[in-house]
Amino acid sequence: MGKVILVCGKICSGKSYYSKNIKESLNAVIISPDEATYELINNEQGEFYNVFSERLNKYLTRKVGEIAKAGANVVFERGLWSSKDRKEIREYYKNIDVDCEIHYVCVDDETWKQNIQERNQRVLDGNGGSDFYLDEGLMKKLESKWEEPTEDEYDVIYKVDRSKKLK
Repeated sequence: MGKVILVCGKICSGKSYYSKNIKESLNAVIISPDEATYELINNEQGEFYNVFSERLNKYLTRKVGEIAKAGANVVFERGLWSSKDRKEIREYYKNIDVDCEIHYVCVDDETWKQNIQERNQRVLDGNGGSDFYLDEGLMKKLESKWEEPTEDEYDVIYKVDRSKKLK
């Protein structure tokens, strides 16, 4: 049986960078709702975003469990922004007998702001991939949804080193 690594962190914290770095060591596949959203609807869900996002996350959560039960390790780049989300997903995998760990990608404020600026510039330059532009209004909305995990909510913490450049 495979294992699920749930990658937790706020937007632009370095979750994708972290996921890519641990993928090889775990011989795992990465599943990313952000990547799926981009591939399926090119981030053009508009007012349907909340409904689409909830449905997509439920679907991918089930599929990730199936993949792990089939024997593959999965890095699931979910974000898990709230304590409720972290508790529910851990309980879900426990109930279907799938081993999971939550890895928290923690970033200091200065690096986080730099990551946001670099991301926005890539989007403006047409090199943003699945990323979308983060304006001030959207950032305020997203920040209001983020709940810093407590030590009992994660298994591994990865503190982003400001000296490393995230891509």
